[in-house]
Amino acid sequence: MQKVFVMAQKVAFDPSTLKFNEAGLIPAIAQEEGTGEVLMMAWMNAQAVERTLETERVTYWSRSRQAFWVKGESSGHVQELVDLRVDCDRDCLLVLVRQTGPACHTNRRSCFYTAVREGEEVELMTPMA
Repeated sequence: MQKVFVMAQKVAFDPSTLKFNEAGLIPAIAQEEGTGEVLMMAWMNAQAVERTLETERVTYWSRSRQAFWVKGESSGHVQELVDLRVDCDRDCLLVLVRQTGPACHTNRRSCFYTAVREGEEVELMTPMA
């Protein structure tokens, strides 16, 4: 489990201070809060960040559908927000979550289920039952 550091001063968070790419998006890495396991990477725009903070249900921006995507809305594989962290350059987010079920659309716990070892791809996990 990660240590949580308390800041001496609280500063109001403003999503407009984040550095979004030319499409208005910022990468968001979802990590299981209890184990530290990296689950997935997806994109957020400023409104998705705001919705996530308001609802405590992680909301991404789907580039293919050009629409908001509340994780687990259709699959039931919900990501409950535990903590939202901003990196030092303000151009990437770490979203600590409590994941229900698999995080990957392939029905695996993590989207990072393939390793490259000695020049070969190795499947690290199979789909969940």
